[in-house]
Amino acid sequence: MRFLPGLICLLPLLSPLAHAELIDDVNDRGELRIALEANTPPFNFKEGDTLTGFEVELGQLLANELDVRADFIVTDEADLLQGVESGKYDVALNHIALTPELKDRFDFSEPYGKVDSQLLAKKDEQPRPMVLVQALTEEKPKAAAPVDLAIPFQKGNPAFQASLASAMQRIRADGRLAALTEKWLKP
Repeated sequence: MRFLPGLICLLPLLSPLAHAELIDDVNDRGELRIALEANTPPFNFKEGDTLTGFEVELGQLLANELDVRADFIVTDEADLLQGVESGKYDVALNHIALTPELKDRFDFSEPYGKVDSQLLAKKDEQPRPMVLVQALTEEKPKAAAPVDLAIPFQKGNPAFQASLASAMQRIRADGRLAALTEKWLKP
């Protein structure tokens, strides 16, 4: 019985709820760690040594709204989502389509945009030859459906999700998101 008080003291440490909320970590560091690839204009890319693009500007706006600094970390596709999942990065802002498969692994912001899936081809990808096969019916090929773009982060961070939603709401409400969309994504 003398171990019982010690065991009771350890229980909160063993609880899955004992981990720090992501928003607390972000505030303690004073920065939002944003992973991106920096190779897909107009979303995110480098001009010389400077990161730029729609998602870079959006990341800066979000960090400002959260009252922290934006820390952009350029990584590759293989590390991007794994790094968010492991906590290496807070979010990935890399034109990530909101899919059912990813919703099983991550929590997401509200969508910040909707784009034609054909826009998501990487800058360094070579165009692939397409073979069109006309069916016996006279139906025309259907265009690719637009996809919602959202920001993934580790599951189980409701305070971070609420803070991110509030920041995105302010950016949307005052027209800054529409201005970014017009600047970077409209032909």
